Amino acid sequence: MTTSRRRFLKAALGTTVVAGGLQVPGVAAADEPQHSVPLDHIGIQLYTVRNIMTTDPQGTLSALGGMGYATVGVSGLYGHTPEKFRDMLDIGGVRAVLTHTSWDAMNANVERELQIARILGVRYVVVPSLPGSLRTVAGYTHAAAKFQEWGIKCRSAGMKFLFHNHDVDFLKVDGRVLYDILVEQTDPRFVNFELDLYWIVKPGYDPVAYFERYPRRFPVFHVKDMAANGSFEDLGYGTIDFPRIFARYAQSGISEYVVEHDTPRDPLLTARRGQEYLAKVRF
Repeated sequence: MTTSRRRFLKAALGTTVVAGGLQVPGVAAADEPQHSVPLDHIGIQLYTVRNIMTTDPQGTLSALGGMGYATVGVSGLYGHTPEKFRDMLDIGGVRAVLTHTSWDAMNANVERELQIARILGVRYVVVPSLPGSLRTVAGYTHAAAKFQEWGIKCRSAGMKFLFHNHDVDFLKVDGRVLYDILVEQTDPRFVNFELDLYWIVKPGYDPVAYFERYPRRFPVFHVKDMAANGSFEDLGYGTIDFPRIFARYAQSGISEYVVEHDTPRDPLLTARRGQEYLAKVRF
């Protein structure tokens, strides 16, 4: 494990283990300021529950609303029209704060993607990954230019454009970290970032260092935990020091906290644990 990773993995900083193994920060001294995640900004990416969304989308959305989730990140419409999916969200008592589209879909018909987003009522339109063919300095420079173009269109439509990272975006090519090209070659008025905390920690980078270098560029977090062996883990049961990251809320620009787990064994249990952790965590 690298020294940089150790700096932001959980250490013995007053965490308390409660029933079921969930870790939450220990009680602070009376004069120590405490902050919490706003309950109406706790969401979940529907990719986490994709298997049960396929068979019972309305039941799943209603279950998430019943757990206390205020928002969801949309990951496809599961065969429904945008209008029907919006109806299901409303019935379930959750609102779509963002939608994941794709590089190809945005290139093919950006206006159509924005129309879908408008029907869903989202604030953020997110491209979640880039094709492997772009994994060069020239490719990411091209992607930054496209993001700028799409960001201007999103702003004109009353929405905001974001890019979601994976670990491959932190590859160093010709001496440059590819992700940094996207941040540095885009205008924050039009392009910002949904920071997946697992996928920045996994390759050994520190989210806080990015907040310091690029302040207020990260309005959405994918809050995803990491097991000691580096695999995915339910939120609060892993090793990432979320209070340290969340404490930089002013510097990061964070607004939405979106739970995600790529391969949950029990999607609804994972969802419940995620909501409970974010509702309790103090920083």
